[in-house]
Amino acid sequence: MSRKPLTRGGRPVNPHAVLGVFCLGLFMTLLDLTIVNIAIPKLVDDLHASLDQVLWVQSAYSLLYAVLLITSGRLGDIIGPRTMFAIGTAVFTVGSAGSGLAQSPGQLIGFRALQGLGAAIMAPQGLPMITALLPPEKRGGSFAAIGAMSGLAVLAGPVLGGLIVSHIGWRWIFYINLPVGVVTFVLALILLPAGSPGRRHRLDLTGVIMLTLGLFGVVYGLIDGQHYSWGTITGFITIPYVIAAGCVVLAMFLWRQARLQGREALVPFAVFADRNFSLMILVLAGMGFTMVGIFLPLTIYYQSVLGLSALAAGLTVAPQALAMMVASSICGAMSEKINGKLLLIPGLLAFAAGMSYVAVMVSADGGRWALLPGLIVSGAGIGCVWIPVFGIATRDLRPELAGAASGVLSTMQELGTVLGTALVGALLQNRLAVGLRHQAAHYSGQLPGAYRDRFVAGFTHATSGGLDIGAGQAGGAALPTDAPGPVRRQLGALAQQTFGHGFVGAMRPTMILPIALLVVVAAACLFVRSTARTSVAAQAPAEPAAIS
Repeated sequence: MSRKPLTRGGRPVNPHAVLGVFCLGLFMTLLDLTIVNIAIPKLVDDLHASLDQVLWVQSAYSLLYAVLLITSGRLGDIIGPRTMFAIGTAVFTVGSAGSGLAQSPGQLIGFRALQGLGAAIMAPQGLPMITALLPPEKRGGSFAAIGAMSGLAVLAGPVLGGLIVSHIGWRWIFYINLPVGVVTFVLALILLPAGSPGRRHRLDLTGVIMLTLGLFGVVYGLIDGQHYSWGTITGFITIPYVIAAGCVVLAMFLWRQARLQGREALVPFAVFADRNFSLMILVLAGMGFTMVGIFLPLTIYYQSVLGLSALAAGLTVAPQALAMMVASSICGAMSEKINGKLLLIPGLLAFAAGMSYVAVMVSADGGRWALLPGLIVSGAGIGCVWIPVFGIATRDLRPELAGAASGVLSTMQELGTVLGTALVGALLQNRLAVGLRHQAAHYSGQLPGAYRDRFVAGFTHATSGGLDIGAGQAGGAALPTDAPGPVRRQLGALAQQTFGHGFVGAMRPTMILPIALLVVVAAACLFVRSTARTSVAAQAPAEPAAIS
C-alpha cells in the first residue's frame, strides 16, 4: 500500500513549507536558550542573582519542558500537531514578553517556566509531521535542515545576544522573540496540516497525573538539590525523599502503562521494542548531559575569568556553531547514502576529542582564541550527531507511534540536561570551594601579614551562598575593607587571580565527567542495527487522514 500524502483543502501539503514552519519555531526556542547563556553576568548584576538562581533561570525552563513533553506529544496524536504547535508558540511568546518585563529573579524564573511550557507543547509536534509526510529514506534532508537551523540559532545566539546585551540591554533578548513568535503562529495556522497521522487516541488522564508528579519530583530534586545541600527542604521533607517519591510514582506509572498496553497507554512500550530507538534515547540523554556539563563552565570562564564582554564571548564561540552548521549540512547529504552510525560514532568521538582539547588548554592567563581548535572539532562532531540520531530512531517507527516516540526522545534528552545541570553544578561548586581556598592561601603570601588570614578567610565560604559571577569579580569573597588604598588595590588584583586560577582548577575535573560519558555513549552505538527490520519495513505505513 502506497503512502497517501497529507492534504489540505484537497491539495497535497508541501513538506518544505511544514518543515520551514517547524524550523522557525525551533530557531526561536534555541536562539532564546543560547542568548540567555551569554547574558548570565548581566542578569547577575541587574537582578542581583546568585549562581543557584541563575541555574534556576535555566532550569525552570528545563523543568516544565521535561515534565510535559510526553503528555504534549500524546496530545498531538489526539488533537493534531498543528493545533498543539500553534498553542505552544503562543504560550512561548507570552512567556518571552513576561521574561523581558521581569523585575526580580523570581519573576524571571516564573516566566522562563512559562517559556518551557510553550516549548514543551511545540517540540514533539515536528517529528510526527515529518514521519507522516516523508518515508524513512527521504527524511535525511529534513533532519539536515533542522540541524542547519539549529546550528544557525546556536551561531546567532551568542553573537546577536552579545550585541543586544552590550548595546541595548538584556531584556531585549526576550523581546526579540515576540515578532518571530507572531509570524510562526500565523504561518502554523496557514501552512500546517490540521489532522494527525494514524488512528485517533484517548488521553490517559490518570497516567498524565502520575507521570507529571513523578517527573516533577525527580527533576525538581535534581535541580534544587545543591541549593539545599542535598538535605532538608522544610520539616521532614528532604531532597532525597522528594527524588525517591518521584521514582516511586514513576514506577507506579510504568506498572499502570504495562497494564494498558494494547489499549490507550500514554507511553506505548512498542517504541522500546526497537533496539535502535532505545539506543538513541541513550545518545540524546548523553548529549543533553554533555551540552550543559561543558557549556556552563565554559560560559562562565570566558566572561568571568578572561573578562570578555558578552559580544566578545559570543564571537569567540561562534566558530563552534559555524562548524556545527556546516557539518550538519554535509551529514544531511551523506545520511541518505551511508549507514547512520558511521556518522554518529565519529561525531560523538570528535565532540569528546574537541572538548578534551579545551579541558587541557584552558588557562586563567590564556587568550580568547586559545581554545579555537577544540571548539571547531567539537562543533563539527555535534553537527554529525543530530541527523543520524533522529534518522536511526525513526527509521522503523510506525506513524501512529510518532507523537509518543517524539515525546519520549525529547523527555530523555531533557532529563539528561537536568541531570547534567545538577551534577555538574554541584561538582563545579564543590571543586571551586576547594580551589579558592588553595589559591587564596597561595596568593596571600604577597600581602602584608595583617591581611593574609583575612584574605584566606574571605574565600573559605565564598561559594556557600551561591557563586557570584561576572567580569572582574572575586568569586563572592568577603575582602577586608579597612585596608589603605594601595593594599585594597592589591587585594582586588590578587582576588581576581585567586578566582581565575581557582575556577580553571575546578573547571577541568568538572569537564571530565561529560567527556567520559560521550565515549561510553559512542561505544554503545556499536550495537546500532545497520539495516531496517524486515517485519517493520515491509509494513505499509498508516494512511494519514485527508484534511478538508
